[in-house]
Amino acid sequence: MKLLVAVKRVIDFNVKPRVKMDGSGVDLANVKMSMNPFDEIAVEEAIRLKEKGAATEIVAVSIGPAKAQETLRTALAMGADRAILVQTEEEVEPLAVAKILKGIAGEENPDLIILGKQAIDDDSNQTGQMLAALLGWPQGTFASKVEVAGGDLNVTREVDGGLETVKLATPAVVTTDLRLNEPRYASLPNIMKAKSKPLATKSPGDYGVDVAPRIETLKVTEPAKRQAGVKVGSVDELVGKLKALGVAK
Repeated sequence: MKLLVAVKRVIDFNVKPRVKMDGSGVDLANVKMSMNPFDEIAVEEAIRLKEKGAATEIVAVSIGPAKAQETLRTALAMGADRAILVQTEEEVEPLAVAKILKGIAGEENPDLIILGKQAIDDDSNQTGQMLAALLGWPQGTFASKVEVAGGDLNVTREVDGGLETVKLATPAVVTTDLRLNEPRYASLPNIMKAKSKPLATKSPGDYGVDVAPRIETLKVTEPAKRQAGVKVGSVDELVGKLKALGVAK
């Protein structure tokens, strides 16, 4: 199988985001950026499939600014074979991302597209589902286990009621959940090798996609600070306070 893995450059999950003074968005100046954690899991799963002999080539794709090359080099250092950067300085919404990935899939003809279930910056959780719909491919979202069974895939999904296993005919789209695997750290030799692996640069126009935003952000504010708790002297007092808050009747 040929695998296509989508990765996104986001604020590192260890960094607390700061809102700009004018409330126009999140401040990205001098902030550590890294690969979206769910996408790291997607890259790791692709590598494991290749190590099992189920895949022959892994192509990493990212859509974003020129600095997203660093994210792709991380994927290459982990074990991807080559990379494609669709370069744009615009903030690309999920539908536009899905349309670009559809265009890349048309060129690359992958048997499986793997991507994180969501990005930790916008938490949209839409791209994988939109991509599967645009391609007309079967999808397995929130995957906690992926197994190759002949020419098909058995994907165990995390759902509200527990676990669900679906059988997908390839080509297919899979989005990864946290419990699918533990991503590896790239070794120094692999980091050095990644510098010489091919990385192609494209633009959204190459795929006929307009990335102009359809949603306007009016204002971004930080969440309200949590109020301090209070101690109550009895159950009756607790119930009374809950009733006052409308929590209990």
